[in-house]
Amino acid sequence: MLEIPPFVPFFIGAVIAAVTRGRLRGLVMVLIPVLSAIHLWTVPEGSHLQFAFLSYELIPYRVDKLSLMFGYVFHIAAFIAIIYALHVRDTVQQVAALMYAGSGLGAVFSGDLLSLFVFWELLAFTSVFLIWARRTQKAYTAGMRYLIIQVISGLLLLVGALFYAAENGTLAFGYIGLQGIAGWLIFIAFGIKCAFPFAHNWLTDAYPEATVTGTVFLSAFTSKVAVYSLARAYPGTELLIYIGAAMTCFPIFFAVIENDLRRVLAYSLINQVGFMVVGVGIGTALAINGAVSHAFNDVIFKGLLFMSMGAVLHMTGRINGSDLGGLYKTMPKTTILCIVGAASISAFPLFSGFVSKSMVMSAALENGHNWVWLMLLFASAGVFHHAGIKIPYFAFFAHDSGIRASDPPSNMLIAMFIAAALCVGIGVYPAALYSLLPYDTGYNPYDATHILAQTQLLFFSALAFVWLNLKNLYPPELRSTNIDVEWTYRRVLPAVWQGTVAMSQRVYGLFSQSVTRVFTLTTNYLAHKNAKISGLLSDKHPAGSMVLWVVVILASYLLLTFLQ
Repeated sequence: MLEIPPFVPFFIGAVIAAVTRGRLRGLVMVLIPVLSAIHLWTVPEGSHLQFAFLSYELIPYRVDKLSLMFGYVFHIAAFIAIIYALHVRDTVQQVAALMYAGSGLGAVFSGDLLSLFVFWELLAFTSVFLIWARRTQKAYTAGMRYLIIQVISGLLLLVGALFYAAENGTLAFGYIGLQGIAGWLIFIAFGIKCAFPFAHNWLTDAYPEATVTGTVFLSAFTSKVAVYSLARAYPGTELLIYIGAAMTCFPIFFAVIENDLRRVLAYSLINQVGFMVVGVGIGTALAINGAVSHAFNDVIFKGLLFMSMGAVLHMTGRINGSDLGGLYKTMPKTTILCIVGAASISAFPLFSGFVSKSMVMSAALENGHNWVWLMLLFASAGVFHHAGIKIPYFAFFAHDSGIRASDPPSNMLIAMFIAAALCVGIGVYPAALYSLLPYDTGYNPYDATHILAQTQLLFFSALAFVWLNLKNLYPPELRSTNIDVEWTYRRVLPAVWQGTVAMSQRVYGLFSQSVTRVFTLTTNYLAHKNAKISGLLSDKHPAGSMVLWVVVILASYLLLTFLQ
C-alpha cells in the first residue's frame, strides 16, 4: 500500500486552489483534510519513507502514537478552519492556509532533524501571509517581526542539528536532552516557537493583526508543533516544569487588562501552552498524556473562541471590549457557541478542558511538585477570569453598545458548531480521546475529588469576578497600549540605536573639526618656519639645496611631534 505523507495532499490542494475559483476551490479545500484524514487513519505505525543524504539517514514520514495524536487534531483543525473561511475570496489566504496546515503535518511526522527544519521554516513563510493578508500597515509590520523571529528559531534549529549530527553521527529526531551545545540550541529554537517567557511577543503581537480567518489557522499549528517537538526531544527535562509554570501565570495579568479581545485570547493561548510544557517537563506517562491531550483539546476550544471573536469582528468591525456589549440580543447563536468554548477552556466538568488539564495537575501532585501545582491552580482560576468570563461578558453581555449585528454567515456558524460539539463530546466521553494517547494509564477524570475541587475553584473565581465588578475594582476595558517585553525591541532598542548613531555622529563631527584645526595650525606654522629658513639659505645655496633642507627639517619636525 502506498503510504502518502499527509502534507502531500495539502500541498497539492494548495496548487489546485491557486488555479481554481469559486465553489470548485471551496470543494477542493474541504475534501483535502477529509481524504487525508481517512488515509492517515489506515496508516500503520513505523517509518514509511527513508533515504540517505550525505551519509545520513533521513526519515520524512515516521508514524507513532505521539505523531498520530497531533496528525489527527491538525486534520480536524484544518477542516473546521477551512469551513469557517469558505466565504473568503482571497487566493493568497487560501493557498497559504493549505500550505501552512501541510507544513504543520510535515513537521509532526518528520523522523529526522533536517526534515523537521524544512517544515519548521515552511511554517514561518506560509503563515506570515495570513497576517499580511489583512493588508494594513500594522499587519505588515507585525508580520515582519513575526517572520524575523520565526526564521531565527529555524536557524537555531539548523545550527543545533548540525552540531547534533557532528556529536552523535545521526540526524534522527528522538530524545535529545540538554546535553551539549546542540541540545541547548535546539531547545531554544523550540522554546521560541513555543512562546517561552521573554520570547512570547511574536504571538501576542502578530495573531491579533491577522485576518479573521487567518487567526483561526494560526492558533492551531505553530505553538502545537513546538509542544510536540518538546514532547519528542525533551520529555522529563525539569527546567520545562518551571518554564511552563511561569507561562501559565504571567499572561493572566496582561489578559485581564487587555482591551483587544483577540489579544486576550493570544495571551490565553500562552497560558494553556504552559500547562502542556509543565506536563512535558514532568515526563511521566500521565504527564505526557495530559500534555498531549490538552494540546488536542486546546486546538479545538481555542479555535472555537477565536472563531467566535472573529465572527464578532467580521460582523461589527470592532474587537475591543470597550466598544462591544449587548450582542447577545442579535447574535444569540454566536453567544452560545462562545460560552461553550469559554466553559471548555475553563475546565468545567463535562467539557473537554476538564478531562485533560486535570491530568497535568494530578501528575504534578504525584511527583511532589506542590508549588507548581499551586501555580497551576492559580492559573486555572485566572484563565476562568480572562477567557471564561471576560471574553463572553464584555463581548456579549456588558454595557449595551447599541450595535445590532446579526449572526455571521452559515459556514462560520457550522464551523463553530462542529468545534463546540467536539468540546462537549470529549468532555462527556473522554475515553475516545484517551484511546488515542501514547500511554495507557487508566486515568479517570470524573472522581469525586477532581469534580469537587474544580467546581469549588470555578465557583469562587466567579464570585471574585462578580464582587470585583460590583465594587468597580475589576480592571475596566479601556483604550490603551499595554507594555510587554516587546517594548524592548520595538521602542527601547531602536531608541538606543538611534541615540548611539546620533552620539557617534556628534563625536565624529567634533573629532573631524579638531583634526582639521590641528592640521591647519600645523600647516601655517610650517609655512612660517619654511619662510624664515628660505631667507637664510637662499643667498648662499642653490634651489635644490633649499628644497632638501626644507624636506629634512619638515621630516624632523613631524618625527618630534609624533614622539611627543
